[in-house]
This record gives sequence, structure tokens and C-alpha cells, in this order.
Amino acid sequence: MGKSECRIGKRVVGRDYEPFVVAEIGQAHEGSLGTAHAYIDAVAKSGADAIKFQTHIAEAESSPGEAFRLNVFPQDNTRYDYWKRMEFTPEQWEALAQHATDEGLIFLSTPFSMEAVDLLEDIGVPAWKVGSGEVTNKPMLIRMAETGKPVLLSSGMSTWAELDQAIKWIEPLNSEVAIFQCTTSYPCPPEQLGLNALQSMLERFPYPIGLSDHSGTVFGSLAAIALGASLIEIHTTFSKQCFGPDVSSSITLDELSHLCDGAKFIHTANQNPVDKDQEAHAREDLRILFSKSLVAKRRIELGATIEEEDVALKKPGTGIPAARLSEFIGRRATRAYEPNDQLLENEIE
Repeated sequence: MGKSECRIGKRVVGRDYEPFVVAEIGQAHEGSLGTAHAYIDAVAKSGADAIKFQTHIAEAESSPGEAFRLNVFPQDNTRYDYWKRMEFTPEQWEALAQHATDEGLIFLSTPFSMEAVDLLEDIGVPAWKVGSGEVTNKPMLIRMAETGKPVLLSSGMSTWAELDQAIKWIEPLNSEVAIFQCTTSYPCPPEQLGLNALQSMLERFPYPIGLSDHSGTVFGSLAAIALGASLIEIHTTFSKQCFGPDVSSSITLDELSHLCDGAKFIHTANQNPVDKDQEAHAREDLRILFSKSLVAKRRIELGATIEEEDVALKKPGTGIPAARLSEFIGRRATRAYEPNDQLLENEIE
């Protein structure tokens, strides 16, 4: 498999394959194991390929000085408290992964510490999704790449140089790579989506390129697919009325289904280029039906000189084409024409 493709579980990802759609649940479960399982059941009905969570181990990743990105949690005094509330045990993560597999989904989760990497490796995740803040974390990237599994990089906080450096760390270890254009803005407005950066990635890197979409709509993802994105990661929520800092950046499950349908539709269109000349000739019957011919607008007497006022343009296009009107003005009719009779070339001199 070349650099332009990678394998994530049962799916090959690349420009020649249907876009790989990941429903990002993140912390939408609010620390409830039951809710996390409910998301798996719901996403499995959407047509998405994968479901992704985030694996946080508070003691391993957070310190007292960590500030809230958005402090909307009245029960959490610190960011550490929040991560602690988001934790599941290794056994619970394993059960979530098995549930996803049973429902036909690929299970993914972003680790935020070395301990989380080890936990997810133990339960057998098929690929590593790297959060934007971890792209410069060399020890973690190397640890992931050493497993031989694909490394999927989000680029929301990265410069081109940092992305290049991350790839240089990963490539010698023979892990496949995919890169997401990402803007770390919640929700991400259209003027910050960075479709131009996605196009630059498609030109700059030989790897599968995708969009990590925080817009809260399906529009950015569909545009990215039309431009050639092979992967889509998009935040998903049960309802826009749910609680949580990522709800405004998420789409609903119904919207996720529409996105999955749209992804397949656009991919099929992109894989089947149309030759305009060939397409037009293949529809000659319709061209005749909808195009127009020269007809008599009023009675034209035998021997009369044809004036522009004598001619109308009407369907079907079985006679003299409308484009040739000027060729017949000023010429003489060799027969009489009644209104709506098609003019015939061999009866005009």
C-alpha cells in the first residue's frame, strides 16, 4: 500500500475509496458510561465508518495549573477534576471498543498521555488519532508509530514546519500517515475553515488528507470531500440542546446520516468524470426534443422573400436549427407555408 492510502481496521482510506467518516463523540457522554454506549448504538445507524472518543487519565495528563478552555462545569473546580470525571476504567474502554465492533463501527479514541496510549494499545485500537495539541509531542508520536498502526494527525495548532517534523519522526518507523486540516475554533466559522489549507495539503503531502470539522454544520465536510478529502472527522451530539462545550461545534445524528449519504454521492461523482461532447451526443434524442427549428410564423406565399418577421423558433429540433436563422432571411420560398410549418432547406432558394 502506497503513501497515498492507509488501512484503518477493515477500511482502506484514500482518494479512490469512499470518504472515511468518523463521528467524534469526544466528551459528549459527560462521563456517563451508559451515554457513551448509547452513542455507539446511534452512530451505528448513521452510515459512519468509525466512532471516536477521547481517553483522558487525569493523573497522567493534567496538573493543577491547567486552565479551563471553557469553564461551563459547575461541578468541577479544576480542569483536573473535569478530566477525572471523564475517565473510564480499562475494562470499560474495552467494553466500549467491543460494543462498537459488534455494531460494525471502527473504534477510535484520542489518547492524551503515554498511559492512555498504553491503555488503548492493550485494547487494540486500529489507528492513532493525534489531537492538535500533541503534534509536537515527539515521545508520544514515536510511541504510537512504534506500534506500526496508522497515525492520523490533526493540524489545528501546527505550522507547516511542525507538521513536516512530525512526519519525519513517524515515517522511519513505517507507520502509515494521514493528516487532517483542522482549525482549533469552537465552533469554527466558515472564514476560518481553511479549505485552502486542505488544498495545500493535497498538493504538499502524498498521504490521505481529511478535514476535522468543528463548524457545527455538514457544509464544510461536504466541500472538503468535493475538493478531494479522504477522511472526515466531525463532532456529533444527540441534540443541539445537549449540555457541553462542544455542542455548538457538533452536528446531530440526523445530520450525520445526511453527511454520510452526501459523502458517498460526491465521491461517486468525483470518480466518474464526464466528457461534455460525449455526454451531449449520447443524449441526441433529448437535444432534438428540447432544441428549436425554423417554422413559419405566418403564411408565407409561394415565391415570397422570407423576412425575419415570417419566422418563429419552435420545438422540436427536427428541422433547420435555430442557430441558422440568418442564413434564410432574404431567400425565396419555393412553396407556400402555413403557420407552424417547419421550413425545409430544399424548398428555399
